[in-house]
Amino acid sequence: MASVRRGRPRTRRTDEADRSRARWPGVGRASVVVLTALVLAGCGAGSSSGTGDTGTAAVAGGSSATAVPDGGTSGYPAFLPKKTLHPDVDAALVGTESRPALQVEGLPVDVRTNAFDVDITVSGPVVPGEGLPQQNEATTCTWTVTMGGATADVPVSVADFHSVDHLGSVFLMGLVPGESPPQPVLHPGQTITFRLRAYELVGEGQMQWAPDHRHVVAIFDYTVEND
Repeated sequence: MASVRRGRPRTRRTDEADRSRARWPGVGRASVVVLTALVLAGCGAGSSSGTGDTGTAAVAGGSSATAVPDGGTSGYPAFLPKKTLHPDVDAALVGTESRPALQVEGLPVDVRTNAFDVDITVSGPVVPGEGLPQQNEATTCTWTVTMGGATADVPVSVADFHSVDHLGSVFLMGLVPGESPPQPVLHPGQTITFRLRAYELVGEGQMQWAPDHRHVVAIFDYTVEND
């Protein structure tokens, strides 16, 4: 006669206990998820509260501005090291006959000579046809020259400007067709603007100004791009 294995009698209490054990693994996983979320939330709150000694200050709109040495603020990203921030970089450089200033195009040079002081800015070059599918090795370049703040009469001549490209080639400047030459003398209290043009190779170069035809006092670094 075959033996019959009898299970324990089922009761209401037994069924409830079994259901509790069946649900327990799911509850454990949910607890881990909740705990992880709480930990991450605490880390996020700690990193966003206060500025500590990071050198940043909160500004309107949720952005941040970096404190600079002079006590002001600048729009630099907050993650940049404070020691690399120099808000006065975009300032005029002093250029003399014995020590010409090497400046970035678009920024001024304060030229000082025995005969006069004057501020000069050379911007550019602007080139035609940027973004064309076929880029040539050379292109037409146009610069804009602005001069002002003279302390005495300053001689002005297109012939006093020339550029040197990355290969060492020297380019003489000309006027934009249809434009008149600049006035020959810049007087105190005046500001003049004129344009220069040359056909140059794509690459880096420097625009140089020598008001006495011999000594360069201001050099403007630029890049010719047509892509």
